[in-house]
Amino acid sequence: MILEKEEFDAINLTQLRAQKSEKGTFKVIRKRDGRLVEFNEGKITDAIFKAAQAVGGEDRTLAMELTLEVMKIMRQQFGEQIFTVEDIQDCVEKVLIESGHARTAKAYILYRAHRTRIRDAQSELMDAVEEILIETNKENANVSNSPSAKMLQIASAASKKYYLSRLIPEVQAQAHVTGDIHIHDLDFYGKTLTCVQIPLGRLLREGFDNGHGYIRSPKRPASAAALAAIILQSSQNDMHGGQAFPFFDTDIAEFVKDADDNEIYQAMEAFIYNLNSMHSRAGAQVPFSSLNIGTDTSPAARAVVKNLLLAYEKGLGRGENPIFPNIIFRLKEGINLNEGDPNYDLFKLAVRVAARRLNPTFSFMDSSFNSPYGTEVSYMGCRTRVIGNVNGPEVSEGRGNLSFTTINLPRVAIKAGTNIDKFYRELEKVISLAVEQLYHRFTVQAKLKVRDMPFLMGQGLYIDSKGLSPNDYIEEIIKQGTLSVGFIGLAEALQALTGKHHGQSQDAHDLGLQIVAFMRKMMDDATEKYQLNYTLLATPAEGLSGRFVRMDHKEFGDIPGITDREYYTNSFHVPVDHDISLFDKVSIEGPYHKYCNAGHISYVEFPSPPIHNLDAIEAILRHMKDSDIGYAGINFPVDYCMGCSYTGVINQDECPMCGSPEIKRVRRITGYLSTVDRFNDAKQAELRDRKFHRLMDRE
Repeated sequence: MILEKEEFDAINLTQLRAQKSEKGTFKVIRKRDGRLVEFNEGKITDAIFKAAQAVGGEDRTLAMELTLEVMKIMRQQFGEQIFTVEDIQDCVEKVLIESGHARTAKAYILYRAHRTRIRDAQSELMDAVEEILIETNKENANVSNSPSAKMLQIASAASKKYYLSRLIPEVQAQAHVTGDIHIHDLDFYGKTLTCVQIPLGRLLREGFDNGHGYIRSPKRPASAAALAAIILQSSQNDMHGGQAFPFFDTDIAEFVKDADDNEIYQAMEAFIYNLNSMHSRAGAQVPFSSLNIGTDTSPAARAVVKNLLLAYEKGLGRGENPIFPNIIFRLKEGINLNEGDPNYDLFKLAVRVAARRLNPTFSFMDSSFNSPYGTEVSYMGCRTRVIGNVNGPEVSEGRGNLSFTTINLPRVAIKAGTNIDKFYRELEKVISLAVEQLYHRFTVQAKLKVRDMPFLMGQGLYIDSKGLSPNDYIEEIIKQGTLSVGFIGLAEALQALTGKHHGQSQDAHDLGLQIVAFMRKMMDDATEKYQLNYTLLATPAEGLSGRFVRMDHKEFGDIPGITDREYYTNSFHVPVDHDISLFDKVSIEGPYHKYCNAGHISYVEFPSPPIHNLDAIEAILRHMKDSDIGYAGINFPVDYCMGCSYTGVINQDECPMCGSPEIKRVRRITGYLSTVDRFNDAKQAELRDRKFHRLMDRE
């Protein structure tokens, strides 16, 4: 007769009890949630046996003997009292260690810790769901409070807990939980990639299938613009980050050659309307869209740029400021930067529109790190830049960031105090951890198949993906993308190390450059080691800006100039509340751009739309070019009355024209535009602290 495991255990436990003359059994045990359930000592045996198996043991009888020893101690300690699961587990650890089974004890402790992580994740998830049902969180300023947004964020919370407790290696997961690093877009860890620069021209020429049938090539500007919006939307549904067109002017040009300005303008206006109304990103947002324009000198491309800028300048239906697309105007000598250049008039128009609408932002093709590529480099509004490539052509089109992780730079500095050598040792450790975590994420992403991203991969948006079958793995394709380590709070780190930030001290500035150069060197070394495109990112910290400082304040207390505010300063920026001129801020931040090859941005702040001071904008842009900046924006308040459509700086709660309290306030946040009511608490605090930059130095 063959006995089942339970029958075998019951017989053997009975025999063992008889041999040891033990009397009495426990009937119930208290679970962690307070419930009383039937006690089953066989579960103790199972746990001990599994721990023994983990270190090579196979003696179940020994596990049962140890179970009896556990029960003996429990009787001595509790008698007839009811005990808990935790009490039993503590006793098991004690018995294993004292009986000489140290390796089994270690395996048991690790398993217990793993189960605790899972339970904690489940409990935290329920707390997160409860909070989301009241109001969506504000990690992203373009997430609304709609039902679809709430459902999405509940799914997001569950996904994060799963990855942290079940998939990501424990050391890496713990580093995220404790705030040494921040794994961005954690909820999409194993599902997809971050962003891509879309080959719009090829898709429009060849047609495409977004899942419901083939879309043929357009014939007129309106059709081309409409399909461009659909392509952005379809790509966004496959990814969690931004979508961009690296050569929008060139790609649309061939579809407007026979059209007049009025037809092109109508097409561009409809395109902008679509990008501000298609709530398809993650169920609640419009796609994060960016367009790169400005260096194509053909008549058709010039017509596209002119009418796109004019339509953006006009605004939405009642004059509201468009939020998307991010328009990035490329600047390059000989093409558009100087009087006499063929596209100089478009540069002047771009400056005029930027002075009213915050967009376009400007990228500098003559910077030391962009100039080797001519006019090839494309940015996204959030600042992402993809160009270098150890696995293929150094191009922007058809490539993007795979994922990125940010290190808590101020924490490293706080722990080091003023010991620079200790700072670098700790910095090396945390960056190495982030590099390993990104590699782990890459191995997870590499196991995805084309069918997991049917539009992105199936329609050949990603370089070399065209022609793959649905069941093909994407590992060889995504080697063309980038893995980025980012950083936040250089200013606070310098404050901890030297007592001053780089806007206050030349010595601090020099140290800041050395630190960022050190981080970039580690990225280059990781690229060589893994043969993957590791890059350094000046992190666009939105929700993260408050998360790190909250955790550090709790651990280290109130440190003036470091943890005494609600946010850390973004990347290498001079603190927003520092009194400084426009030109000095640019001069200080410029040298950092070349090290941040994954992306960078610098801003200057005006007190109001500088529509009557266009020469000042042009002068500051030229100074940015001379300061080796790669990408930059001009910031100022844009307020709009929903009642009477009045637009201007409204420094009060009601419209000065009609008295309406319905004021929409648009500001730039981490590269893109949003309304202030959607900023999280940390970004609200940063916005309040922003000082307008003086045009000139004080005498």
